[in-house]
Amino acid sequence: MIYWNGGGWAWMAFMPLLWIALVGLVVWAAIRLTHHSPGHYGNGDGGQRRETPREILDRRYAAGEIDTPTYVEARRHLDDHSPNP
Repeated sequence: MIYWNGGGWAWMAFMPLLWIALVGLVVWAAIRLTHHSPGHYGNGDGGQRRETPREILDRRYAAGEIDTPTYVEARRHLDDHSPNP
């Protein structure tokens, strides 16, 4: 038992730190695996992506939420202000 006497205090100080790190790792992994952040393009959210303004406009027009003159005006506005020529 003489050989174990020199390192006993070091293990007593190290073990709580090891358990804290282990519990923190488990909590981090659980949050990382269950957390879904919708609205990001291709960031591990199951392949979902945000709709573009044009897709939202088309969907709302198809659902009957907006009338034809509003759709045409909004479409023209989006085409005039789109970043892609």
